[in-house]
Amino acid sequence: MAGRRRTKPDNPVESGSGAKAEGLLPADYELADLYGAFAAHGREEDDMDDAVVLVPPVLLPPEAELAAAALAVPLIDHALKLARWAAPHRPVDEFGDLTGPDRAPAARLLGLAPEQGDAPEEAVIEAMRAWSLACDLELVEIGTTADGEHVAIPGPDLADAEQGDPETVLELWLTAAGIVRELSAEADSLALEGEGEGAEGAGAAEETDEAGLAELEESRQAAAELLDEALQVLYETTAFAEPGQETVPLGVLAALLVVPEGEEPDEEMLGEITDLMVTLDPMLGDLAELGLLEHRPIDPELFEEESGEEPAVDGGGPLDEAEAARFGMVRLTALGQYGVRQWLLEDGFEAPLVGELAAGTAEELLRGISETDNVLPERELAVWLADREPVQAARELLAAARGTDPYGPVRRLLCLSALEQLGAGARPAAQEVVDDPQLGGGVRAWLLEQGLEVAAPEHGVVLWTMVDTFAAQLLTSEGRSEALQELVDGLPVDDDPEGFFAELWRIEHPYTAEVLDAVGELHRDRGIAKEARKAAFKARSRRGK
Repeated sequence: MAGRRRTKPDNPVESGSGAKAEGLLPADYELADLYGAFAAHGREEDDMDDAVVLVPPVLLPPEAELAAAALAVPLIDHALKLARWAAPHRPVDEFGDLTGPDRAPAARLLGLAPEQGDAPEEAVIEAMRAWSLACDLELVEIGTTADGEHVAIPGPDLADAEQGDPETVLELWLTAAGIVRELSAEADSLALEGEGEGAEGAGAAEETDEAGLAELEESRQAAAELLDEALQVLYETTAFAEPGQETVPLGVLAALLVVPEGEEPDEEMLGEITDLMVTLDPMLGDLAELGLLEHRPIDPELFEEESGEEPAVDGGGPLDEAEAARFGMVRLTALGQYGVRQWLLEDGFEAPLVGELAAGTAEELLRGISETDNVLPERELAVWLADREPVQAARELLAAARGTDPYGPVRRLLCLSALEQLGAGARPAAQEVVDDPQLGGGVRAWLLEQGLEVAAPEHGVVLWTMVDTFAAQLLTSEGRSEALQELVDGLPVDDDPEGFFAELWRIEHPYTAEVLDAVGELHRDRGIAKEARKAAFKARSRRGK
């Protein structure tokens, strides 16, 4: 797939408040008014630093389920039916198309035309589309008889596809989706070319010189790249979205492609967003026919010229969900996620699946999550926990969380997150380790949150756990998360910073010096920051570095 123009996967788009009263098209509205009814998809700002190079993991259904979804796509179903109908052979013309006498029967076979009377032209066209797809997918093969007659016969993959073989079905569907993807971009480029020709007259339209062909190819490539960018954005927003929240307003999708990260859209950008919406809308509609998307097109009434009547949308205030939906909605289906992922893999991207790290032991799980950049930890933990008994799962995770190696703090942070998912069922295992010097501090805090009475840990354990918690945030956020800043702001150092840090720098933890460095850099009180830096120097000297 083509590289994206934007730098972040799902930056929430915000703007000022009031929409213009004369607004009709998206360019006439503030984005916050147009799309404020919809939650932003994805992670917070500080979690996106590596998104430009990393494709997030997705959770896909089993291949058998995906294959069933592919077979339920009407165009695929029609192609299979026509391929079977070709048995033992069916006459075709020299181009492989159905001959005139077979076209109406083909439409009737597919239920597109009534059994009696003439078949509507639209039904015949749709049947011919399905036949063309069957030929492209080699569900039928074209040959010539000894008499020179052109005939079609069922292809070798037809039987496996009809039986629902997942590998065969998904390969056919992916090929079909690729064909539609290419044709959609080509149709868009031809439409743009036609608009350009209209101003020059019929003579210019007939020109076929090299410059004109090059311009057409450039237009086709631009349309293909735009569609690929949009699909990759949808893939990423779907990966980060909570279940049931995968639908994206078309304007938000366009804004994510237009508005630079960290900026608010200006009037020119709002115009670009509208243009992009209009360009993407028919292309996404084409892909929806293959089940790759669920797509609600832009309401055509929004583009009707005003002739004295009230505008189609009242721009006097914020839009609710129903009104905003008139500007188009799109959702990448599970089948669509499968397809986009395959295209990403073909282009050399790493596109992991949720659950790939959850196939082994607790130790392998925590180590894998800790050492992998491209991972959604909460979902990976959920997959591992799904079929396990809570107490035993908690025991295994707690045992795997111990250690003073470089990733130890992250493993303990992940373990506490897993305990949160397990809930009350993990309490017995947690109570078994309340006196553990590495696990006890965090586990006691979790048990207190569970409503259990737990004795306070020793002061040294409290300080060690504090350093460990800071270290985990440093390792997972590269020192730039809001959570880390909150930890720094919440340090109990106001009364006696010198005494506090005098204790802290003596804590035997592999990240003591680094934690004190972070406090020295991030604390808002200059005096406290200075004491932290002095303590960091002492901690580093103590360990001989």
